[in-house]
Amino acid sequence: MSAPPTLTKASPPGDPGQAPASDDSGLKAGLKNRHLSMIAIGGVIGAGLFVGSGSGIAAAGPGILISYALVGALVVLVMRMLGEMAAAQPSSGSFSAYADRALGRWAGFSIGWLYWFFWVVVQAVEATAGAKILEGWVPAVPQWAWALIVMLVLTATNLASVGSYGEFEFWFAGIKVVAIAAFVVLGGLAVFGLLPGARNDAVGLAHLTDAGGFLPNGPGAILTGVLMVVFSFMGSEIVTLAAGESENPQRAVRQATNSVIWRIAVFYLGSILVVVSLLPWNSAAITEKGSYVAALDAIGIPHAGQVMNVIVLTAVLSCLNSALYTSSRMVFSLGQRGDAPRAFARTNRRGVPRAAILGSVAFGFVSVFFNYMWPDTVFKFLLNSSGAVALFVWLAICFTQLRMRGIILREAPERLTVKMWLFPYLTWATIGMILFVLVYMLTDDDGRTQVLLSGLVGVLVLAVGLVLDRRRRLSAAR
Repeated sequence: MSAPPTLTKASPPGDPGQAPASDDSGLKAGLKNRHLSMIAIGGVIGAGLFVGSGSGIAAAGPGILISYALVGALVVLVMRMLGEMAAAQPSSGSFSAYADRALGRWAGFSIGWLYWFFWVVVQAVEATAGAKILEGWVPAVPQWAWALIVMLVLTATNLASVGSYGEFEFWFAGIKVVAIAAFVVLGGLAVFGLLPGARNDAVGLAHLTDAGGFLPNGPGAILTGVLMVVFSFMGSEIVTLAAGESENPQRAVRQATNSVIWRIAVFYLGSILVVVSLLPWNSAAITEKGSYVAALDAIGIPHAGQVMNVIVLTAVLSCLNSALYTSSRMVFSLGQRGDAPRAFARTNRRGVPRAAILGSVAFGFVSVFFNYMWPDTVFKFLLNSSGAVALFVWLAICFTQLRMRGIILREAPERLTVKMWLFPYLTWATIGMILFVLVYMLTDDDGRTQVLLSGLVGVLVLAVGLVLDRRRRLSAAR
């Protein structure tokens, strides 16, 4: 039975914030500060922002801004809690390792495997999405071949070294960040008639209320919008996993945690505000072309569709790259703690957990196969059974932080360099918000399916975790 993780001693006063590169034996500090900074910034910009925002606008109208603000606030609070724990103890297992310590082996096992399951399914989703775009550019190569190519290329980069992952993600995330920032600036200028050559008539913020009001479908549409956008925020927590392989993990976690507010405000709220200001919320172009393409067309940006396809492809590859990395590091951590085959906990001389990467990508390939062979049955089941995992993970982070605060204060109070605001009241408020979203999902047809199937998978994994934990206890007592 492996011992639970313990807090390391504080760094010396002359080296504030510096911690060991990793508490995970075998991994190396191959991620530079610029890698971590861009992973943190780009982590909140998923392909779902570019592709799925149109349906949210159609459902809630301009009120979708409130939906994004509510979910954004939830993510900020969860990241603050996770940042508190990760700054005190950087680990490739992140919240799974903390749950192991604070709540019990069953909790770390359950949330770790659920998180791994979520990201290996994401591999199939993103590989297929990228393949569709590439097939449109080069139709001579079939879609399945493009999916295979992108999976193989990104698997190779992850196998090379953690620095290779970081370098690819630095450029992928950089393109996303520059694209969104440019969109917000150009769109903002166009909204107020300050963009030279823009085709649209400047209307200021009139479109926020001129097509049935700010909440044309009623206040209830805000909650509908919450269900449609909540999963596009998944990925913010990746930086806390990657911090364990960085040069200065504590500083990276602090920076990521402190900057999450402006990142969400600019990239999500800022860009969606531009869209609903440039176009009436009920414009057919938003759902037919996609919200960002429709907005670029509205201000006369040539070849807007192709420009956005390049950006979406970058976002897809970034998400796929992170899915490969995240799933492998989570199962590596599980292997270290004896909750996965020990082979997954081994690293090569470059500090790469090769077996963990290959094991994760193998399931990803199987998921891609299911997506092509049985998209409406087997793969749809995989999607639905992982659909609510994000909320389960956030809920586990909240309960873990409630216990970990006391552990940190007792064992290494000097490591409490990031603190959750208004503890424990905001933590409990966040738990209430997440539970409310889960309950509200039960009133929605698609949401109900996701909650029930994800809950079923969660119960099965939890049952396995409890059985294994009981066996360990009985074995230790003999």
